[in-house]
Amino acid sequence: MASSYLKSVIKQLQYYKSLGDKTLDQLTLAELKTEFGINSNSIAIIVKHLHGNMLSRWTNFLTEDGEKEWRKRDEEFQDNFNTKQQLIEAWEQGWLCLFKAIKPLNNENLEQIIYIRNQGHTITEAINRQTMHYAYHIGQIVFIGKTIKENNWQTLSIAKGESKSYNKLKFKAEKRRKHFTDDI
Repeated sequence: MASSYLKSVIKQLQYYKSLGDKTLDQLTLAELKTEFGINSNSIAIIVKHLHGNMLSRWTNFLTEDGEKEWRKRDEEFQDNFNTKQQLIEAWEQGWLCLFKAIKPLNNENLEQIIYIRNQGHTITEAINRQTMHYAYHIGQIVFIGKTIKENNWQTLSIAKGESKSYNKLKFKAEKRRKHFTDDI
């Protein structure tokens, strides 16, 4: 199970990143900064938060607590991106840090204990914790992007009304073992 877990979780994280990538591509800087209420976050703020979280959690994660002293979490909720390029660079830097940390792992690492705010996690538990956290926020990013673009939104999954034809195509293929994202 361990060898398939690492491959699967990396594929899953790449998939979530691709959903964010495809959403960011569709939006202007002004749209990325859109907030719908006083207590809501824009996509830009969510990206800034993910960036800070990823850098904190995955930098030297085998030897240092995942909540770094240098992290300024409250500042992650203040948008200071001046260009879309700055936002994209932060997005990419966070993901690069994550993948650089987990891609070298192997089965022997998965039960090692690491810490997030002094709470011990196996590496598997830490990866699962962060994967769910990132999926939660990427879902927000996609929803906000879809709301902003309305009829101009380019769908990232099976379009409404297309399930029947999509399934028909899938069931025409031979049964095979592969990750669901391989065809995306």
